Amino acid sequence: MAFLNRVVYKQVAQRLITALDPPSRSCAEISGGLGRGFPFKSFEEFHYPDFDICTDVFRSENGRLRKFDMIIADQVWEHLDRPYAATQNVRKMLNPGGVFYICVPFYVRYHAFPVDCSRWTARGLTNLLIEAGFPEAGITADQWGNLASAQRDCAKKWAKYDPAIDNLTNDPDFPIVAWAVAHR
Repeated sequence: MAFLNRVVYKQVAQRLITALDPPSRSCAEISGGLGRGFPFKSFEEFHYPDFDICTDVFRSENGRLRKFDMIIADQVWEHLDRPYAATQNVRKMLNPGGVFYICVPFYVRYHAFPVDCSRWTARGLTNLLIEAGFPEAGITADQWGNLASAQRDCAKKWAKYDPAIDNLTNDPDFPIVAWAVAHR
């Protein structure tokens, strides 16, 4: 059973990433693990905080910049000290036509792993991506939330989704999670 605050965004991620033709793309994922479920042409994971995307790009053994067709950051940007610098680094590592998929919490409990720094709505993610150099016309962002889900999650740390009691109807005025796809 999935965590209540992750049910909808995992369904959306499956649909969005599948639509981007994973078999044709080299992919890097920053922490997370979401990308493991897709048949990418190639797939590598870089784990924060062992690799700090805020301070540098991914480099090969000879120091050259690594480039990818897709980069995924699932539930990690809220833990970064310098998310704008990190987003600029992601943009540098994308091949022309490359895609950045990012998903972040908005209304979830504090979770320091190792730190907890930021929250974004869909509009906030769009602004972050624009400020990092992604063209506005190439960004799509959305969010999902539900007051009852948030209340249940607060009452029980990381509540598990129960279809018998949990209504996942979106309440646009109460976002829990936001995501965006940005094309370079």
